[in-house]
Amino acid sequence: MKLQIGENIKSLRKAANITQETLAEMLGVSCQSVSRWELGVCYPDMELLPAIAQIFRCSTDSLLGIDDATEKAKVNQYLERFQAAINKGKVQECIDTAREGVAEFPNNYALLNKLMYALFISGDEDGNIPEWKENMAKYDKEIVALGERIQKYCPDQTIRLEATARLAFHHVEMGRKAIGRSIYETLPPKALCRENQIWWGLEKEEMLPFLRKQILADYESLHGNIWMLVTSGCISAEESVRAIEKMFALDTLICDGNLPANDWGTANLYWELAQQHARLGQQQLMYQNLKLAAQAARDFDARPEVQSYTSFLLGTIEEKSLDFETSDTRPLTEIMRDKWLASPSFDPYRQEEPFREILRSLEA
Repeated sequence: MKLQIGENIKSLRKAANITQETLAEMLGVSCQSVSRWELGVCYPDMELLPAIAQIFRCSTDSLLGIDDATEKAKVNQYLERFQAAINKGKVQECIDTAREGVAEFPNNYALLNKLMYALFISGDEDGNIPEWKENMAKYDKEIVALGERIQKYCPDQTIRLEATARLAFHHVEMGRKAIGRSIYETLPPKALCRENQIWWGLEKEEMLPFLRKQILADYESLHGNIWMLVTSGCISAEESVRAIEKMFALDTLICDGNLPANDWGTANLYWELAQQHARLGQQQLMYQNLKLAAQAARDFDARPEVQSYTSFLLGTIEEKSLDFETSDTRPLTEIMRDKWLASPSFDPYRQEEPFREILRSLEA
């Protein structure tokens, strides 16, 4: 088996932003020796391996590249723990898990990306994180450093682009909109993405699942864009109602009316529709949609671990409850009761018995 130590040293050195000259000086060897290692001309002396591993905070096995299977298995364990924590809104546990993984595998970009993500959502004002503002400032430099490192060195294009987009958004959130915009401008245009180009290279048996996956992605993208239109403040309450109704119509059209009603987004959509009706003084429609939102929230909290639905365009879609990610540890019924229904839009109706009844229906 050919050792990958030269390639590993080069990758680790670049990730640590260390020059060949600096590494050579740290190890007491010539710069030419480091260069020859990285070119694969020769290997470092065995007695140097612990020192090299210590510099890059990795194991000698990882440095030699002979324990990839074990590393992959351990990394997957960290990722599974991370997903289980983010599914419950346990953001600090996510941070701790990612840090533990990075400490063991300091150059694993999947773990570095998860750490960046966890630090980022610790500043989410929509979660129930009391210190979210402090976290934004506290982790600002670390989020930027992680994002720039992944952006510059990560060989996995998906991870790299995900981190790049998050880095841009973080700059915008921190008031550095021009920097964020400049990073967004580096992302590839939609027309040139893999999904829009690979069709011509697919085999016959790949075409149907590919098309159904694309229809699902485009449906979710369109849904999200209409939602941003509703919440942007760019249109009137009357227009927002029309837009939300079109979102429900889109769900019916694409999913043949089979979309489960126990989705977080469904509850949120009914609540937003009720809020718009409240602003318009349309009391009966407001209560009608609040009841639907409350039922969807209760159903979401009681949803099964796995459920599926089928439609002509999408085929069979399997949904796992574990895939849901949040920065809020509360059940959705509690979030709706204490946060969504606290909106000033409902102030004129707050003392009415139907409104109080909806609040009671959300009690644990």
